[in-house]
Amino acid sequence: MAERELGTSGLRISPLAFGGNVFGWSADEATSFALLDECVALGIDLVDTADVYSAWADGNAGGESETLIGKWLQRSGKRDAVTIATKVAKWSQRPGLSPANIQAACEDSLRRLGTDVIDLYQAHEDDPSVPLEDTLGAFSRLIEQGKVRAIGASNYTAPRLAEALEVSRRHGLPRYETLQPQYNLYDRAGYERELEPLVRAHGLGVIGYYSLASGFLSGKYRSEADAAKSSARGAQVVKQYLNPRGKRILGALDDVACRHAATVAQVALAWLIARPGITAPIVSATGIAQLRELAAARTLLLSKADIAALDGASAG
Repeated sequence: MAERELGTSGLRISPLAFGGNVFGWSADEATSFALLDECVALGIDLVDTADVYSAWADGNAGGESETLIGKWLQRSGKRDAVTIATKVAKWSQRPGLSPANIQAACEDSLRRLGTDVIDLYQAHEDDPSVPLEDTLGAFSRLIEQGKVRAIGASNYTAPRLAEALEVSRRHGLPRYETLQPQYNLYDRAGYERELEPLVRAHGLGVIGYYSLASGFLSGKYRSEADAAKSSARGAQVVKQYLNPRGKRILGALDDVACRHAATVAQVALAWLIARPGITAPIVSATGIAQLRELAAARTLLLSKADIAALDGASAG
């Protein structure tokens, strides 16, 4: 379970990361603290959040996830045990990637997190209205100020990421060391066709989100009836993924899981962890048992035949 590098940043993390989108949403304060404690106990050391989390929940405005992480850091004293990654650009209160907004949003995030430095500060989405040189220059100043250790990009297209890397090279600016794309055994093409060759050529770290396709790749949604037992999100997951290809993928996952006495979710994550160029899939959990189950994927070694079967089932 060796740690992996985040690009050339010098940061090293476990091959599984925890998504803090649940904090202040589907995990209350006590549950959030327990999950963070368990992450440290399990050796899951990257905690990924964003300033906008979890503005979508009733009664929330945004900033809740960072605030809970900050409270936990203060209470636990475990700042040195975790790598904190957060993001800027998608929150309506601090939108976009202008230099002024990046600086202000970083100050806000540092205050909520109760820390002096953000280990990985990510552009949550591209902002084509701002020249890349200006955006990267703002990130550079944060690094010079000691407020950020490394920067990353989320939801960038391959052409824009390539352009950003070239701007960094040409102007001597810090480069994006990581990419955070949507990537899982079902959602493959968007990453693999253009982004994967680019990030591997440049040695970027990859910390993908929706690693279990919103729960579909855990095997919990296999019929319309399963969706009916869940929330409105369950119905959306079934509509999006429960088709002939999705069923074929679940069948392959079932077969591999049976051979390894593992769960379907563990196999889906182990496939990601084994993928060349992937640093750490991001997972979320709302309970300790679920977190422990997902963490076990790090030690599940798939054979070449396992990977070929999963690749074949998910082709197309």
